[in-house]
Parts: sequence; C-alpha cells; structure tokens
Amino acid sequence: MPIYEGKTLEEEEFNKLDDAIKQQFEEKSNIVQEQIMSTISEIKLIEKEADKKIQEWQSNISLLTVNVHINYIKSKYKRNKKISQFLDNIKKDIVKNVSLFLDNPNHAQGDSQTPQPIMPGMQRPQPKPWLNYRVNLFVDNSKLEGAPVIMDSNYSFQNIFGKLEYENYMGTLRTDYTMLKAGLLQKANGGYIIFQAEDLLTNPICYENLKRALRIKEISVDNSLEQRQAMVMVSLKPEPIPLDLKVILIGNSNIYHTLLSMDPDFRKLFKIKVEFADDAPRTDENILKLARFFHGFCEKEGLPHLDKNAVARMIEYASRLANDKTKLSTKFNDLSQIITEAGTWATLSHSKIVTEDFINKAIDEKVQRVKKYDDRYSEMIKDNTLLISTSGFEVGQINGLTIMSIGDYSFGKPAKITVNTFTGKSGIINIEREVELSGSTHSKGVLILSGYIGELFAQDIPLSLSASICFEQLYNGVDGDSASSTELYALLSSLSGVPINQAIAVTGSVNQKGEIQPIGGVNEKIEGFFQVCKMRGLDGNHGVLIPVQNVKNLNLTDEVVEAVKSGMFHIYTASTIEEGIEILTGVPAGKKDKSGNFPAGTINYLAYEKLKKYASVSKKG
Repeated sequence: MPIYEGKTLEEEEFNKLDDAIKQQFEEKSNIVQEQIMSTISEIKLIEKEADKKIQEWQSNISLLTVNVHINYIKSKYKRNKKISQFLDNIKKDIVKNVSLFLDNPNHAQGDSQTPQPIMPGMQRPQPKPWLNYRVNLFVDNSKLEGAPVIMDSNYSFQNIFGKLEYENYMGTLRTDYTMLKAGLLQKANGGYIIFQAEDLLTNPICYENLKRALRIKEISVDNSLEQRQAMVMVSLKPEPIPLDLKVILIGNSNIYHTLLSMDPDFRKLFKIKVEFADDAPRTDENILKLARFFHGFCEKEGLPHLDKNAVARMIEYASRLANDKTKLSTKFNDLSQIITEAGTWATLSHSKIVTEDFINKAIDEKVQRVKKYDDRYSEMIKDNTLLISTSGFEVGQINGLTIMSIGDYSFGKPAKITVNTFTGKSGIINIEREVELSGSTHSKGVLILSGYIGELFAQDIPLSLSASICFEQLYNGVDGDSASSTELYALLSSLSGVPINQAIAVTGSVNQKGEIQPIGGVNEKIEGFFQVCKMRGLDGNHGVLIPVQNVKNLNLTDEVVEAVKSGMFHIYTASTIEEGIEILTGVPAGKKDKSGNFPAGTINYLAYEKLKKYASVSKKG
C-alpha cells in the first residue's frame, strides 16, 4: 500500500496524486516486491529445513522407541533370516510413516490440504496405520502335543488348500493378508493328514493339486478359482510355504489297484501300502481291548454301559461276525450298531445298564427287519411249493445247504440235489452249466467228481458213465464249490442204489482225492436247515454234515445249541467222502484190499459193480 506524508492512501486518493509522485511509487514498488519474494523464499527454505530437522528428530525418537521392541523380538529368532528381515522392514516402515501415528488432525486426513468433497455414502475411512502391522495367526499348534494329525469330511478345494477371503468395498472385492485362511494341508504341515480316497477322488482338481504339492514340496493359497467370477477383485499372491507332511489315503483294494494301474504318480507318491485285517486272534488281551472299545463307545455316545454278561455276548457276536471261534471281528461299525440299539432298548426299559437280554434283542431285531426273503423261502418249503424232504431215505437224492445274500443279510436254506446215472459215455452232465446257470467255481467242482470216480473205479475198466446232476427248483443260478461233496454223495448213492438219509443236510467241497474241504457260511447254513426241521417238528433224527475243518467256525444260536445238547438235532463232521457216505447211508464205504477188490455189500463195491455193468453194455454196443 502507498504511504504519503505518513498516511496510507486508498486507490482514489492515490489516483489524485501528481504523475511524477505516482511514478516514484511505482518504481519503488518493484524493488519492494523483489525484496518480499526473496524474503518469502528464505522463509520457505527455513521452514523446509525446520521440517527436516523435526522429521529427523521424530525418526530418531521413533527409532529409539521401536528398536527396544523390535530388537527384543529379533533376539528370539536370531537364526531365522526371514523373520529378522521382516522385522527390519517393519522398523523402516514405522520410521518412514511415523507422522501417521501422531495425534494430528491434518495427518489424520491424509494430507494438509483442504479435502475434496466426497459423495454421500462414499466417505473415505480414517487411516489406521497400526493395522498394517497386525499378525495373522495362520496356524496355531500351541496346544498340540506332538505332530498334528488332521482328518476332515469337507473335501472342497478351499478347505484343503486354504483360501483368501474378500470384502466388498464400493463395488470392488478387496482383501489383505489378514483374510488368508489356512486349509487342511497347512494345518497338517509337519505332521499327518488322512483322506478318504473315494471322497478325495470325486474332486479331480483336489487330487491333482495334492499330487502337485507333494511333488514340489510346497503349498500356496491359490485363489484362481475365485478370479473367474465377474466382480473385479483386488487380490494377493501369498508366498508358498514349504510342505513337509505324510498323507494317508484310506480306501478299498479296488481303488488302490485302479490308481496303481492308471495313475503313474500314485506309485511314486504313495509308496507304502497297509492292509487292515477284518479280524484279530481271540486272545485275552484282544478281548480286553474290545471290551474297552465298548466302554469308550458308550461313554462317547452317552449310552448305558454293558454289564459283564452283555460284554461276553458281544464277544461271541464278534466271533460270529469273524466266522471263526478263534478270532474276533474288527468291523467296529457293525459292533457299535448292535450296542447302540441295545442301549436304546435299555433306555426305553428304564434300565441303567445294558444286559445280555438287550444285546440278544438288538441282534434279533436286526435280523427280523431284513428277513423278508428268508421268511418267504420258509413259507414255500412249508406249503411244499419247494420240495424239500426232511425224513425217509432216497436213492440219488440229497439236501444240499446253500447260502443266499441280500445286501448285508445272509441266510441258509436247503436245496434238493438229484443225480441220475445210466449207460453211456457222456460223463457227468452239470444241468446248471448246460443252461448257463452255473458259475465257474461250481462247474469246476462238478468236473472234479469225474476225477474222483475215474481214479477210484476206472483202473481196470473203461469209465462208461452218463450222469446228470441238478439243483431242483433253483432258477437264479448257482456258484461256489461248497456243494461238490454233496453232489458226489448223491452220485455214489445213484450208482450203488443205496438210499441217503433225507433228515441230514450236507455242505462241503471235495478235491479229486476225496478229501473234504472247508466252506464259508457254515453257521447260516446249519441254522437255515434247523429252522426247516423245527417247522416240521424235530424228532431226533435231523442233523447236518459239515467238513471237520469248519468246527472252529461254529458259533450257533442258543436255540440250535440247546437242540444239539438235548439230542434233537445233530452236527456230524467228515474229513473224507468215505466217512461222509457212511454217515448218510449207514452202510460202510469199503476200501480196496490187496487184490484191488472192494468188500462185498459196501457202497464202493455196489458202485463198481454198476460201472462194470455199464462198461459191459457199452462194449457190446
């Protein structure tokens, strides 16, 4: 502002001055402006230097403050270079941005200038610099004792390999490192992870990525699947983590052999195969372990506990499941189902413990729920729709014991087997095979009969024989060789003309030397024939003939055991065809003497005479 005679002039007053005076003012004004600009520049340099000094002071103070904490943490991880480098970077970042930590309104706005107007609903969040240094505890093993062991039922990609979560911010999905979530592999790192093979293989992407992680021995969080979505994402690419763990796949033998033959990586990555047995020896130690399993299962499920008689009954049931008196089944799921149902029956009866009666009830109820076809079969025998003889003697006719399986339920029932013999050279004709109802194992068993007959009777005469063997009223096919000894008994009866006791049913396979071989399902077969005989009335003549080797497999119901004890039902054993035919006919089998002749009147003598007659007729023809 111009000053004239000690007075500041307004613009109107300045304009009234002489031109010469105004010229003097304008010349001096340029000089003053130059001085002002020079002074302002000096002031800015001083302010800049002051700010620099303040920043240096703040940095020194912050460095001194931060070093106390950073150095303490670094001292605990001296040998880990990555942690030390990470802590140094944190220290540098804090010192660099220390102004953001000060209680300054301008800094809180992010700059010292006037903030630009922002649309309603889109206010910018206040910066919180300390959030940059939060810790994302990715995996916590602090409470573990030993290596981690991980099992899970969720086999989704994100659950196995980890995931990166997002939040919606103004139409954009964004994330940060605190939204990284560990998967099963990260949690199991340094330990073990167990997969159900069938469930894992239903998701091929998971299986292939698992193999890749095991090959390169590192695991990373891959969010490539989410990137295919339509929304724009601000994402991260986390650093891979070294992977050191053991993977256990649990599955059946079919899955194992399929992977072995079709996946070249499988043999390299999964080198150790372990097979679990379905049973264990019935020792005192294993019985005690099984009793502990019963106790633990009841504790876990909140069921009433078993008393000693109930435990003993479950041990017997475990032996029956194992199909061997000397073994215990390890099918714990089947055992736990019975305990669960028995516990329910006990609860409904307001009993605080599970007794043997509740175990028996659970077992009986389980059978009753699934025995529809068993009952139907029994009805057909009762009303003679299926012709089964359980009394008297018949030539060339015998009751074989068969077993039928419907899902998880198996039951035994008798089947009539008949044999006709006549002159010819056709050999033994398996009628089931001729109409394609015979399985390969059954066909093999019938062919063995020719070998036995040939060796026993055709050493000095040609074997001129035609015989037909048939499972009567069986239309759904037959397989297995457990009826081969039965068929041979009927064949010998037909050749010798000696009738077989129809009150005795038979099971067991045979080899070419006439030795009886063990079979499966012996308990179900015996109980099936017992029920038929009981339905018609036990008279003390009924029984079954089984291989001697199957005695150890006997684990029959209390009803059958009591009938045997009282002499109303019998269980015979045989190790050879000779023993068996004598039990069935009451006639000696007969063995060759030194001259190669069978004793007169024996089964083999009568059969040999019949075959000699057939050979003579064939020769004349």
